[in-house]
Amino acid sequence: MAVDPSGAELKAFFDAEPDAPVVMLNLLRFAEGGRELYQQYASAFRETITARYGVEVVYAGDGAPALVAEPGQQWDAVLLVRYPNRRAFSAMVADPEYQQISHLRSKALSEAVLQPTRPW
Repeated sequence: MAVDPSGAELKAFFDAEPDAPVVMLNLLRFAEGGRELYQQYASAFRETITARYGVEVVYAGDGAPALVAEPGQQWDAVLLVRYPNRRAFSAMVADPEYQQISHLRSKALSEAVLQPTRPW
């Protein structure tokens, strides 16, 4: 199951509208013991990354039983994260301090969806 974006996916994301703001939908399924690791990641992310790149966690919450979903589509947690633009996201993932904490996210998750969105 996918947890981290691939190089090709990241390149396509960065090449499309690099100056447009983006809100990233994060759907997270935790590995066993992953919730605690993800909390460590989230704490370090807030302390080191958010102000540096103008990132705002708009919403973070636990998933509840789905009202409409196919089997296996229920998620443990949902986040909405606003980035001022795709360039900021690109700079963030290249930041050495982010790279030092990103392994916590990868180990915490068994599956994830990162869905960029645009305002209507």
